[in-house]
Amino acid sequence: MAQDAGWGGGPYGGAPHGGGPFHGGAQRPDGGWNGGWAAPPKPGVIPLAPLRISDMLSGAFSTLGRYWKPLIGMALTLFGAATLVMIVALVVAGSAVAGQWDELTSDSSGSPDAADLVPLGVAFGVLMVIGLIVYLLASAVVQAAVPVVLQEAVLGRPIRFGAVWSRAWSRVGSIVGTVFLTGLIAVIPMALFTTAIAGLTIYTVSLGDEDGFVPLIVAGLIGTLLVAPVAVWLWVRFSLAPTVVVFENQRPVAALRRSAQLVRDSWWRVFGVGLLAYALASMIGYMIQMPFQMIGMLPGLFDPADVDADPSGGELIAVLGGLMLLSFISQMVAQLFTAVFPPLVVGLLYVDRRMRTENLGPVLAEAAAQTLPEQYGPPPARV
Repeated sequence: MAQDAGWGGGPYGGAPHGGGPFHGGAQRPDGGWNGGWAAPPKPGVIPLAPLRISDMLSGAFSTLGRYWKPLIGMALTLFGAATLVMIVALVVAGSAVAGQWDELTSDSSGSPDAADLVPLGVAFGVLMVIGLIVYLLASAVVQAAVPVVLQEAVLGRPIRFGAVWSRAWSRVGSIVGTVFLTGLIAVIPMALFTTAIAGLTIYTVSLGDEDGFVPLIVAGLIGTLLVAPVAVWLWVRFSLAPTVVVFENQRPVAALRRSAQLVRDSWWRVFGVGLLAYALASMIGYMIQMPFQMIGMLPGLFDPADVDADPSGGELIAVLGGLMLLSFISQMVAQLFTAVFPPLVVGLLYVDRRMRTENLGPVLAEAAAQTLPEQYGPPPARV
C-alpha cells in the first residue's frame, strides 16, 4: 500500500459502504458462529476490530509512547518556531514604537496624545494577526501529522520524521479549510443569536424602557440554552473531518460530509469519547505543570531573615529567570501533550466507526500482512 494512500480500495478505502463490520466465519442458523469467536489480530496499537473506549485510550497512549519522536518532535518544532517568530515580531514592533511608548509613559498630564496611541494600536494589531497566523499554521500541521502517524501506528509500521512532515504538509491547506468551515458552521447559530440579542438591546435602550431589560435577560438565557446544544451538535457531527482529510485525502467540504456520515447513529458515543479525551488531556496537562509550580513556590517558603536581605541584581535575575524558565518548560510540555493526545483519540474514533460500519478490519489486516482467524466473528460486547 502506498504510503500516502488511503486505506484499501473502496470509495474511502476498505469495503464499499454498507459492508458488514465483521468478516469470516460461517454463521449458524441459531445465530451463533462456527467454532466460537477468535481474537482479532493486533499488528499495531489497537486490535483490528470494533474498539472499546479503553482500546482507544490505550491505543492513543501506546501511539504516543512508540512514536513520540515524530509526534512530539513535530509539535515541538512547530510551536517552538511559532514562538520564535512571535518573539522576533515583538522585538521589531517594540523597536518601532519605542518612542511613542516612552512619550506615553512619561506623559504626566493624564491625557495621552492620539498621535502616540495610533502607532501602539497598529503594532498591537499586527502582533495579534501574526500570532494568529503562525499558531494556526502550527496547529494545522500538528493536526495533520497526528493522523499520518496514526495510520502507521495502527498497522504497526515505523515512520520517520521526514515522512511525517512531507505527508502532513501536503494536507495543511485542506486541514485549515476544514477547521475554518467547522468552526464557522458551529459558530453561525451563536452569532445569529448574539446579533439578535444585541439588536433587541439597542432597540430597548432607544425606547428608554428600563423594565424591558428583565425579559430581555430571560430571553437571552433561554436562547443560550437552546442555541448552545445546536452548536455542540454541529461541532461533534463534523469532529472527524480533520482525520478524514488525512486518512482519505479528502477536500474540506467532502471531509465534512464524510464525517457527518460516520458520526450518524453514534453521535453520543463520539461526543462522550471526545469529551473524555479533552478532559483527560487537560487533567494530565495540569498534573504536568503542578510540580513546576510547586518548585516556583519554594522561595516563598523560606524566612527572609534566613537569607540575604539585600540580594544582588544578578541573584534576583538568576532566581526570576530560573522560575520563568521552569514555568515556560511546564507550559510547553503540557501544551505538547494537549495538542497531540485528543487528536489521537479522535483518530481512533474514526477507525472504530469504519470498523463497525465498513468492514475495515480485513483491509487493515491485509495491509499489515496479517491473517484473520477463520472464525473471526463478532467480538464480545464492546462499548
